[in-house]
Amino acid sequence: MGLGHHLVLFFIGLIGSFFSGMLGIGGAVINFPLLLYVPDWFGVGHFTAKEVSSISMFQVFFASLSGVLAYRMQRKHEPSYIHKGLVLTMGSSILVGSLIGAAGSKYMPSETINLIYGIVAVAAVILMLIPNRGKREELDAEQLVYPKPVAALSAGLVGLVSGTVGAGGAFILIPIMLTLLKIPTRITIASSLAIVFISAIGGVTGKLAAGPIPFWATFFTVLGSVSGAPLGSFVGSKVNGKYLRIILTVFITATAVKVWFDILT
Repeated sequence: MGLGHHLVLFFIGLIGSFFSGMLGIGGAVINFPLLLYVPDWFGVGHFTAKEVSSISMFQVFFASLSGVLAYRMQRKHEPSYIHKGLVLTMGSSILVGSLIGAAGSKYMPSETINLIYGIVAVAAVILMLIPNRGKREELDAEQLVYPKPVAALSAGLVGLVSGTVGAGGAFILIPIMLTLLKIPTRITIASSLAIVFISAIGGVTGKLAAGPIPFWATFFTVLGSVSGAPLGSFVGSKVNGKYLRIILTVFITATAVKVWFDILT
C-alpha cells in the first residue's frame, strides 16, 4: 500500500463526509460504491463488499460525530440546531429497531429484503415531494414542539428497515422528520447527524465483534471523514434551507433509483 492508495482513500472519506455534514446523512450510500470501485479504477487496490461494509460503517461513525461537533462549535454562542430531546427519542428508537432488524434479517430471503428497501425508498421520495409551507423554518431547536410518540414509532420502523437491509436509514429518516414531524430543515439535518451517530454505535460494535477490519484502509478513510464533515456542516449552515431541501430531494431520489436499479438488474 503506497501513497496513492492512502490518498485515494483519504479523498473518498472526504467526499462522503462532506455530504454527510451538509445533508445530515451517514455517507455510506455515497462511500460504499466509491470504495468498491474507485481504488480499482486507479489501480491502487481492491476491496470486497464485506471489507467495504466495515470501512463504511467506521466512516459513518466518525463523519457523523465530527459533523455533530462542528455544528455545536459553529453555534456555540447561538441556539443550537441540534434538538437534544429529538435526538434522544429518535436515536434510541432507531438503535433498538436496527438491532431487531439485523437479528431478524437472517430469516428473510434477500429478494424480500431488497423489495422492502425499494418500497421504502419510493415512499421517502414521495414524502420529499410533498410541499412544505415553511411556517416553522425559522424556529430554534429550543422552541420546537413535535409529537414524541410519532417520532419514536417512525424512527423505530426506520431502524427496523435499515437494520434488515444492512444500510443506513438517514435518507428515509430525513423525509419523515421534514414532512411528517414538520421539523425545520436545518434542525432536521443537524439532529439527524446525531441520530445517525447513535445508530452507528451499534453498527461499529457489530463490525468489531464480527472479525478483522482492514485497519489502514479504515484509518485513511476516517482521516478524510473527520476533515470533510466539519466543512460540509459549515456549508450546510450557510445555504438557504429551501435549497438544502432541494439538494436532499435530488439526493434521496438518486438513492431510490439506485436501489431499484439493483433490484431489477
